[in-house]
Amino acid sequence: MKGDRVEIVVDAGDTTRTYEVVASRAGRRVETAVRRGVVEVSEVTRTGAVVRTARFMANRVLALVEQPVPRADGSEKQGQSGRPFGDDPET
Repeated sequence: MKGDRVEIVVDAGDTTRTYEVVASRAGRRVETAVRRGVVEVSEVTRTGAVVRTARFMANRVLALVEQPVPRADGSEKQGQSGRPFGDDPET
């Protein structure tokens, strides 16, 4: 959703650098993936098309902070129940 952001803190030798990837327009979201030693953060449209991608070596990433925008309308998916998985409500 617009406003979702991911902050990436990277070790740059003698200092650290902070990068941000932000969902800049309505209907876009930010997705993260770790594959083969690479951290990939992408801004994606509703249809799944990648708009832009930031890639970092996984051994250099110090922190990956996802900051979703708070949803005021309650559109966040809630869990189906408060029971532990596999708990039988009949007994």
